[in-house]
Amino acid sequence: MQDKVALHIDNHRIENFQSYTIESDIYTADDAFSLELANPEIHVKEGHRCELYVNGELEMTGIIDRISKSYDKAGVKLKVEGRDLMGLLVDSYCEEFITLQGVKVKALAERLLKKVPFINREKIIYQEDFSGKLKKKARGGSSIALMDAPHNFSQIEPGMTIFDALKDYAGSRGMMFFCLPDGTMVFGKPKEKDEPVFSITSTKDGKDNNALEGEIVKDISKRYSKITVIGQQQGTDGIDTNAINTKATIFDKDFPFYKPMVAKNNNDYQSPKLHARMLLEKSRHQGLQLIYKVPGHSQNGRNWTINELCSVKDEVLAVEGIYLIYGRTFEMSKQGVYTNLKLGIPGVAQ
Repeated sequence: MQDKVALHIDNHRIENFQSYTIESDIYTADDAFSLELANPEIHVKEGHRCELYVNGELEMTGIIDRISKSYDKAGVKLKVEGRDLMGLLVDSYCEEFITLQGVKVKALAERLLKKVPFINREKIIYQEDFSGKLKKKARGGSSIALMDAPHNFSQIEPGMTIFDALKDYAGSRGMMFFCLPDGTMVFGKPKEKDEPVFSITSTKDGKDNNALEGEIVKDISKRYSKITVIGQQQGTDGIDTNAINTKATIFDKDFPFYKPMVAKNNNDYQSPKLHARMLLEKSRHQGLQLIYKVPGHSQNGRNWTINELCSVKDEVLAVEGIYLIYGRTFEMSKQGVYTNLKLGIPGVAQ
């Protein structure tokens, strides 16, 4: 099947490109795209909401940030660049500099997103509550929280973006804040358990191989054997008004030697433990990465998708197991049509 990419802007559909790059990464705040249009006379305006479809499936909802038109001996060129809707939150700064007490993430999200355009505040997903208890089963089996535990103390300071504030709040509960292809915002964690829907095979005899290139990276520079998170809570009515110190420590038994990390989180009594867990997961993610290049944009009729599991059997790199696809880049150039994949440990928040 020939891969087909389409850019939808308002009521217009653009399907012919000289080249394109469409990047998605669950650990990157704002996913980006860059398209060189085959017809440079098409009128495209910056600031418009757009949708990118690959083989008929919606793969990114975003905003056109930049348009560049140029010419050389080969003719006129038109390049369109942008990011997904999370880019708006990365760019938009908080306008209220207040101390929040007893505020749940749902209330905070609604408050900070109130003036942000293009965001559907009614569709925000809260996968798990932030004390770790499942509250409600949604259709399809995912877990959606009715309410999360409120923070006793949270500060929004000048210079913080909306993304910073919501990411920090989610991180203190061991969760992430990310965006789905249709623009839906999610507080939760990457997929951890499920049947893998994709596979990568690389055998030494070449039988059934489907990867053009492969690489494994093992890096301990940002891993730690011991992670401690300390905090200092403010007093509340009915409780000793003196500062309450909180502390949590977690160990990585797989790390080869003693290497401590100490971080600070002042939100509440739950935050140090959950934040420490997230920091450990982040260090484990940074310690192992698999990188593959495969032909085309799909496998067995399904587009390569981030936050899905992939079975890997790679005899050359001595890797066998199930990994999370956390990054994916669709690419078309004079060299051909490819997908670049980044795989890591499933279920890791950072």
